[in-house]
Amino acid sequence: MRGTGACNEASGRSEHMMDIVILGAGGHGRVVLDIIQQARTHRAIGFLDNNPALHGRRVDGLPVLGGIDQLDEVRQRGVRGAVIAIGDNGVRRALGDRVEAGELELVSAIHPSAQLASNASAGKGVVIAAGALVCAHCQIGDYAILNTGCIVDHESMIGTSVHICPGVRLAGHVVVESGAFVGIGATVVQNVRIGFEAIVGAGAVVTQDVDPMTTVVGVPARAIKDAPTAAEFASMLAPTQRPIGLGDPRDPMHVAQA
Repeated sequence: MRGTGACNEASGRSEHMMDIVILGAGGHGRVVLDIIQQARTHRAIGFLDNNPALHGRRVDGLPVLGGIDQLDEVRQRGVRGAVIAIGDNGVRRALGDRVEAGELELVSAIHPSAQLASNASAGKGVVIAAGALVCAHCQIGDYAILNTGCIVDHESMIGTSVHICPGVRLAGHVVVESGAFVGIGATVVQNVRIGFEAIVGAGAVVTQDVDPMTTVVGVPARAIKDAPTAAEFASMLAPTQRPIGLGDPRDPMHVAQA
């Protein structure tokens, strides 16, 4: 006989999993759903997304239940937590505050193939994707995204609402301050600090500190004059170009399922 905490044979889910919603039904939302399903620590019952064109449709088999303003309603229906699947660093932080104000638990999504050192720490509402590696004595701040296959080496500190993109390599003793964005495949050498809301371009090799609200690109990385900050960059993009997780139906990879 199975115990009460055992997985249900048909669903593969524990009878005692917390029901949660995913905030954001775009590309990042689909990634987060897969993490939740692989980890089997929570049961996602649907998405909330502010794009009305998605309401009532299904994404990867789950319904889009409405906008973010439905948080209170889903809580009344028995949902106890939410995971934030929005790529925009500032939006993600604001939503975290809103979730907690609505008396829902802010859930983290950590893929079972991610590796976290036993003495590393992670805050609330983080997403750590498949193959990510977090080494000894690292600290990961609230609402951070550590994307697919990134490496955060020993004693590094990742601030609140940081996005570390796929394939990034951070050496030891690196500090990435709040709101910063480190682009796909970038490398940051040891003892470097990435400032508040700075942007590190894809493939850059960062060998010295990056000032707050500065964009650097290239090998070695150099600052671009008058470049937008991470927050400004996200707000300027057209919907089809915005960071993952904004749920725009014009996204060519966004196929709502019946």
